[in-house]
Amino acid sequence: MAEITFDDFLKVDIRVGRVTRAEPFPEARKPAIKLWVDFGPEIGEKKTSAQIADHYTPDALLGRQVMAVVNFPPRQIGPFMSEVLVLGAADDEGRVVLVAPDLDVPRGARMH
Repeated sequence: MAEITFDDFLKVDIRVGRVTRAEPFPEARKPAIKLWVDFGPEIGEKKTSAQIADHYTPDALLGRQVMAVVNFPPRQIGPFMSEVLVLGAADDEGRVVLVAPDLDVPRGARMH
């Protein structure tokens, strides 16, 4: 595992957002869902593609809070431009489970 400094960690901007829209992403190579996430007035709404279809449906994601890295450059995923990286961890079978606060916090709150 590579070590980083605390200053390196501070460069990663991880924020809380709320899913405002979610759609299947059938064009993706692996099962994925397109998400639109509202990070509040400072950052606004950003979109992303997440390989979370094993545990989640688009309807179940609406209104849910998620954590995401908001300062990576946009990345083209097939026909879709992903603007943030939603965070998750793999379960025992390698399926992604979303990382989120366990209590409601304001949109755009930064991880400390």
